[in-house]
Amino acid sequence: MTYTRRTKDQMAARVAQDMPDGAYVNLGIGMPTLVANHLPQGLEIILHSENGILGMGAAPAKADEDFDLINAGKQPVTLLPGGAYFHHNDSFAMMRGGHLDICVLGAFQVSERGDLANWHTGEADAIPAVGGAMDLAIGAKKTWVMMDLLTKQGQSKVVPECTYPLTGLACVSRIYTDLATLEVTHQGLRLIDVVDGLTHADLEALVGLKIQA
Repeated sequence: MTYTRRTKDQMAARVAQDMPDGAYVNLGIGMPTLVANHLPQGLEIILHSENGILGMGAAPAKADEDFDLINAGKQPVTLLPGGAYFHHNDSFAMMRGGHLDICVLGAFQVSERGDLANWHTGEADAIPAVGGAMDLAIGAKKTWVMMDLLTKQGQSKVVPECTYPLTGLACVSRIYTDLATLEVTHQGLRLIDVVDGLTHADLEALVGLKIQA
């Protein structure tokens, strides 16, 4: 099969495309932070970071970074007019209180029923990195995952059951990957879109699961 994977920026743009006007959104550490650079023009989407920022903008230009203004991944960010920064206790209260519409997180695995594993591989030499992921996965009204579909070894990260330590149960509603976008439903996985050159049957073969058209 011959197909072209989405780049990280193309994946970020695909996630941003689905964000509704007025949404309060947390972007997780890693790939999801790129979504800030691709928000649709003309919409007000309020970005949140668990270290205590509300109203983030796109990444700053080189030489314009302010390293006193960083996101949870320690990357310099910009602040839009009306934006604010505050104590992380207040930030976690927002997360745990159900005040975020969407969180976008990376993942090691997502099960076909939406279970999330994204903080530890379980390996003896791996460094656990839960951060605010558990609070976000359960506290946000919707949890979206942004990740490569396959591991470096070619195994699917979308699985029947997670084998890594869990972050949250049945919390993921959408999975955005470099090969396809999937929705998690009560009836199983549903295909939203797939990259050119990859058929529905090809995708099912890569994932090893039945995917509704």
